[in-house]
Amino acid sequence: MTDIAQVPEPVSAVEPRLGYSRGAMLLHWAIAACFAFQIGVGWRMDGPRGPETFAVYQLHKSIGITILLLTLVRLGWRLAHPAPPFPATMKLWEKRLAHAVHIGFYILLIGLPLTGWLLVSASKTAVPTLLFGAIPWPHVPGVPGLAPDAKAGVADAAEFGHHALIYIAYLLLLLHVAGALKHQFLERGGDLARMLPAPTRALGAAAVAAILALAGLTAIGSIVHLKPIALAAPLPPTPAPAADMLRPTDAPTTGGSPTAEASPTPEATPTPEATPTPDATPSPWTVRRAASSLGFHTAWSQGPVDGSFGSWDAAILFDPAALDASSVKVTIDMASVKTGVDDTESALPGDDWFAAATHPKASFTATKFRHRGGDKYEAIGTLSLRGVSRPLTLPFTLKIAGDVATMRGTATIDRTVFGVGQGEWSATGDVPASVAVNVAIKADRKR
Repeated sequence: MTDIAQVPEPVSAVEPRLGYSRGAMLLHWAIAACFAFQIGVGWRMDGPRGPETFAVYQLHKSIGITILLLTLVRLGWRLAHPAPPFPATMKLWEKRLAHAVHIGFYILLIGLPLTGWLLVSASKTAVPTLLFGAIPWPHVPGVPGLAPDAKAGVADAAEFGHHALIYIAYLLLLLHVAGALKHQFLERGGDLARMLPAPTRALGAAAVAAILALAGLTAIGSIVHLKPIALAAPLPPTPAPAADMLRPTDAPTTGGSPTAEASPTPEATPTPEATPTPDATPSPWTVRRAASSLGFHTAWSQGPVDGSFGSWDAAILFDPAALDASSVKVTIDMASVKTGVDDTESALPGDDWFAAATHPKASFTATKFRHRGGDKYEAIGTLSLRGVSRPLTLPFTLKIAGDVATMRGTATIDRTVFGVGQGEWSATGDVPASVAVNVAIKADRKR
């Protein structure tokens, strides 16, 4: 008879099951879940841009910072709680490879978020990070204030490092999963017992369930619907812009903006309501600032961007029966721009955009008006922005009830004509050339 004592027993029966502590297991699988979901979200960032783009980037940054924080906690836990020994069935080279992969994961799980954080901090877009839409996360100290060339160099290095680490992470992930499955199913070494709290007999099923769960998280991250994030509340609704709102001349009056051909302005046939009254004189009007707004609408990566100006003045002399003698001048403090995002508000007055330090004011001056019938009018004047002056026609609606006037208008301008958006921002791939300028005014007639 065969001696029972000579029959090899399963490793799990002759060796005590030595696994990681419960805290280590919890941190391991929490990081793994975040990383799997992050892979799916990351794939969407390379896809077509759309209204959800800004939300996807914010979620990607939120998960990245979460992984960074969890990894630091995991590293501290690892230093305080030594890892259990490898299974005795593992060869020396396998143990060394597994140890190297573990070290590599620590480097990646810290390096990936850090390079991403550095890339965001050095970006010229200056979009802040709001973790899960609620917790503000600062930029890397000192990076946003670097000189443009130095900041561009940091951004390029961070982008290269971030993408390189992504591909290395895929390789290490493949090695890590393949090694664990090999020892569990091919060699029956029970390596998964070190990180799964399941009974020994159920380790195989638990491993398959864990892999399917992580794959599911990756799939969810790649398709989950995210609510588009608007950078600020939209301005009050305004009428649709006319087709001939911006008519640039052959050359700028001041500054050195690109030139364009002029478009002729067709003369309107006055309606009876627009016929001047010989004895009529325009009235001065005082703007109700609390009931008025001046702002703009554009997009970044096809996501909406709505802004407004907190400081502006309007000198209005107007009467529908005295259009020839009417005039308006609106002066805007360009440093007062608001978008609802602190970093964006800090970037827009800068030299790449409004250049508020050298051109603190923009203005629109009109001394010619046309009545288009009913409550529809046009103000024909000049917009001066960033040291460049161009003709601008502003269609608007006007209703006057006694001594109270309500006006709304929208004009579409080409920001590149005024030099708004320098360097890489002169291109219109991420930020379109067309910007809708919206104005809504309630004013009282002065007596």
